[in-house]
Amino acid sequence: MTVPILRRLDALRSLTRRWSLSGDTIGVVPTMGALHDGHLSLVAAAKAACDRVIVTIFVNPKQFNNPADLANYPRTEDADARKLERFEVDALWVPDADQMYPARFATTVSVAGLTDVMEGAFRPGHFEGVATVVTKLFTQTSATDAFFGEKDYQQLLVVRRMATDLDLPVTVHGCPTIREIDGLAMSSRNLLLSDRARTTAPTLHEEMESIASGLRDGLAFDPLRAAAAARLTRAGFTGVDYLDLRAQDDLSSLPAPARPARLFAAAWLAGVRLIDNIAVRD
Repeated sequence: MTVPILRRLDALRSLTRRWSLSGDTIGVVPTMGALHDGHLSLVAAAKAACDRVIVTIFVNPKQFNNPADLANYPRTEDADARKLERFEVDALWVPDADQMYPARFATTVSVAGLTDVMEGAFRPGHFEGVATVVTKLFTQTSATDAFFGEKDYQQLLVVRRMATDLDLPVTVHGCPTIREIDGLAMSSRNLLLSDRARTTAPTLHEEMESIASGLRDGLAFDPLRAAAAARLTRAGFTGVDYLDLRAQDDLSSLPAPARPARLFAAAWLAGVRLIDNIAVRD
């Protein structure tokens, strides 16, 4: 089945208006393209839960604080559309730039608290860009349900908080991280890794699992973190932005997993920034 590709808002709203009037639930899977099996697992979840499914592709300039990162982000629309054919999604929303940010666009959505740490600290303005574009995608698609991967766990919490605070009539679903067979979390940015870097990249997940195992055995977090960071450097990583143990509900920093917690990491390898997170205590 060829996926209908829509680029203009009036065409999208004409479609979703009919669905809403018929009482259909509408699931949306927001992406920036370069689809992989992680994205496709979200599509499958949406298909299982909703009457209609829209996948969105928009490389959002407002969530990039590094112009080079924006320029280098993979763009594979034709291949993405082919990957979606077997799911028989109802529409692929690929808005032209003027449909998302028309002339004199002047509104920003921001979420306090959850955005002050980790990605928010290292990427100023990132979550304002995320919250703004996701708010627009929810309203543009008339979504009743939205599907996000836990791989970007901080983003998931930010989107949930935003939707709750703004009384948006959408249920935000978190779906498990999908990994390669060697443990590397699937990400569009993995396409930017050289063959050599790709063989090294799973070390990040291995070290995170090592920390989690130590924590479950009652070992102190700070020495575990320091040892893991040193091993990552020896493996070829050129920088570790953070290795944090944080509460699963509000991202507050924890010295030990005394309540439901996750371990979060961001590290640089061959010029590519990899992020990951795993549950330490559910």
